[in-house]
Amino acid sequence: MFSSALARFLALATLLAVFTIGSVHSLPTRNVTADSFEGLSHEAREILARATPAAPHWVIYSDRWVNSNGPPAPADIKGYNVFVLSFLLLAGAWDNAQVWTSLTAAQRSSIKSQYAAAGIKLMVSAFGSTDVPTSSGVDPIATANTMAAWVKQYSLDGIDVDYEDFNAMNAGNGKAEQWLISFTQQLRNQLPAGQYIITHAPVAPWFSPNIWGGGGYLKVHNTVGSLIDWYNVQFYNQGASEYTTCSNLLTTSSSQWPKSALFQISASGVPLSKLVIGKPATTGSASNGYMAPATLASCVSQAKSSGWNGGAMVWQWPDATASWIKTVRGSAWPV
Repeated sequence: MFSSALARFLALATLLAVFTIGSVHSLPTRNVTADSFEGLSHEAREILARATPAAPHWVIYSDRWVNSNGPPAPADIKGYNVFVLSFLLLAGAWDNAQVWTSLTAAQRSSIKSQYAAAGIKLMVSAFGSTDVPTSSGVDPIATANTMAAWVKQYSLDGIDVDYEDFNAMNAGNGKAEQWLISFTQQLRNQLPAGQYIITHAPVAPWFSPNIWGGGGYLKVHNTVGSLIDWYNVQFYNQGASEYTTCSNLLTTSSSQWPKSALFQISASGVPLSKLVIGKPATTGSASNGYMAPATLASCVSQAKSSGWNGGAMVWQWPDATASWIKTVRGSAWPV
């Protein structure tokens, strides 16, 4: 782009015990809506509606301006369960994140209710290719506080960390990794697990071991992976022939970026349920790495048969629509 399951289970159970009035409710599934719990307070309903959904995650980003009405109607993105407004920058909200702020509180509330009823989480993505926070010398703690406050102010379900400070990561001195670690820790302090979603969107090569002087995303995962709900891994923009077949996407990456295919990343210690396959919607949506939806669907099916259930991410709406995700999910997870 230009907490464990048990902990979440206990968090939901605790909320139900605290907020249930006059009767005992059975524990809901984790894909919940704001109107699913009679007898709960408004606060409890809001928290449960934001709770992290179980894998698979079907994620679509939205950066390009379409109109000033906000996100598309849930029916237009059927098959996705996460819609990500882009971007929240160091300078504030831009593009479709800014459009969200321009709506009235009543409009935002109505949209959020519609999305919750459809089982779709609404998040914001930070940084993208515009910001280079480590190279810019910005404080990760203060930045996390500001961005977490923005998520709360505008009633979103969470935040995606699309960190693309390549110079900082390439420097190999560990500053990029430490910035991400501190930033993530503070985000989670402000956005509690089970109440808010925190995802990251690293490029796949950052998971290659023994390349990055500071440890790359394996260092980030090993330190704060328990605070990150899943990774929207960018399997694109990394070379003309990188991640363009099921083989080099799933099992055997190139020597350029060793051990960065899906199952190779998992072998390095990242749970398969946290690895979401990210792809561009069209050949024009990225420099390279495009796969036709039907081809990607075959890879998704193969990965599922081998135990993966992470889901798929696409850059971006409206180049990818409901038909894109229906094709990609295919018979593995039919819409």
